[in-house]
Amino acid sequence: MSLYSTEKSVLQFVDAECFRERNIRLFVKRDDLIDSEVSGNKWRKLKFNIEQAKVLKKEGILTFGGAFSNHLVATASACKKSGIKAIGIVRGEELTENSNETLRRCSELGMKLKFVSREEYKLRNDKLYQNDLSYEYENHYIVPEGGANFYGMVGCQEIISEIDVVYDSIFVAQGTTTTSCGILLSLAENAKLHLVPVLKGFDVHNEMRELLNYSIFDSELTEELLSKTIVHSNYHFGGYANYTTELIQFIQKFSNTYKIPLDQVYTGKVMYALFTEMEKGNLENQTVIFIHTGGIQGTKFLEEKEGIILNN
Repeated sequence: MSLYSTEKSVLQFVDAECFRERNIRLFVKRDDLIDSEVSGNKWRKLKFNIEQAKVLKKEGILTFGGAFSNHLVATASACKKSGIKAIGIVRGEELTENSNETLRRCSELGMKLKFVSREEYKLRNDKLYQNDLSYEYENHYIVPEGGANFYGMVGCQEIISEIDVVYDSIFVAQGTTTTSCGILLSLAENAKLHLVPVLKGFDVHNEMRELLNYSIFDSELTEELLSKTIVHSNYHFGGYANYTTELIQFIQKFSNTYKIPLDQVYTGKVMYALFTEMEKGNLENQTVIFIHTGGIQGTKFLEEKEGIILNN
């Protein structure tokens, strides 16, 4: 039995005049409703990693994240509920568990936090570094930052199986490519996957190619899959976690109008891209699915540091 029910992830229709004028039907896949802490793609990417940890008889999971990491909070919460331990390697040796609400919550949930320098954190995907961690924490299963591995990708495939309408396009935020690769593997034959990378200068196809080739071992199939993607690389607003007044105002207006919360790091940028592409006439006569990947916990950064409220 799954720790968290995905039945809460409903497909919500967005009734907007601007879409009706262009004969566009927009639905939002509300993965943000799965859980307040393990929401969106976070549970999708953790589900099979937790199962794998238990199969290997590990006593806990070790993973990585920044000071405001949604992934760290989700891992801490899911591990607590599943009855296993959690360790978080946190970027920033100057931080403590009381530096912000995110880290405090991780600690409250029982996650052991280890703060490392930014130089050491850059080694998080290095095999030798991971071998050292495995030796130090030999009874823990290592999960990459953001749950970016094969099991995370498999979990994200389930998103598409829960969509019961015929669609033409899917929009999703892209960070580690795990979610987008999972969706791509299950995408309807004639549909297109619209990717909005939140990292400036991110090499989308090469990053996806690496994960897909590692997972399906068929380079020809990988290229066929990648041909079904459309990359919108100009909506990062300066790079990861960056934002502008225009983006904040868009998110606030959307949230107030449609009662669907968005964040400034991922989902806000994707919805902005979707509206902009719609206004350009690129989505006319289509049924479009917006995958809400959660991340609302990340809006607390704006509340704590800037006094900005995104979602009322």
